[in-house]
Amino acid sequence: MKRQLAFHLPPRENLGREDYIVTPSTALALCAMDRWRDWPGGKMLLVGPEGAGKSHLAAIWASATGAPRLAATDLAATDIVGLDLPALAATGAVAIEDADRIAGDRAAETALFHLHNMLLPAGRLLVTAKAPPRDWGLALPDLMSRLQAAALTRLEAPDDALLNGVLVKLFADRQLQPPPSLIPWAIARMPRSIRAARALVARMDELALERGCAPGLRLAAEILGDTLPE
Repeated sequence: MKRQLAFHLPPRENLGREDYIVTPSTALALCAMDRWRDWPGGKMLLVGPEGAGKSHLAAIWASATGAPRLAATDLAATDIVGLDLPALAATGAVAIEDADRIAGDRAAETALFHLHNMLLPAGRLLVTAKAPPRDWGLALPDLMSRLQAAALTRLEAPDDALLNGVLVKLFADRQLQPPPSLIPWAIARMPRSIRAARALVARMDELALERGCAPGLRLAAEILGDTLPE
């Protein structure tokens, strides 16, 4: 059979508050973002596994506070492209994402340390990571002590309600309409992570385009290595 010519367009990613899926596993983290004015010392650590929704929460918080969002690895660019830390701190609120990725990078660690001191306690600092600072392997003791003094909010592993909502959203973002039975069937068999949900929907979209077929149970079973009931 002649294969379809597939054009892989990036899905539209919606990171507004109205797009955030509130379940028992996400409600406390969302509440912590909403109460940013009350953060002890003006800072918060948001910790959770990759793909758990930290960037979505950071986007919601940034929208509410007017804060810029930076990847922590960009902080190492202060000596290269002249990232202006005083100007960044002058915004009054900053979100630094994936801060655990700069562990051992002296320039980036030092930049985060200086940004912290310029911004706080009058401003607000949100830092996201996969684990608490003690597990990052930081080389700068002063940065470690300041981050460990921050309040910490965890995004828990996704429950069925969250996975269901995420899959519905991911299919909708790609303008796909799976059969109603597909999502509960997939949740019972897929790895329990939002990252896995994204990978599943992306691969289904890719195969459906290539084969010119609908994103149904047969594709999901093929991807997950499972068999359909007779």
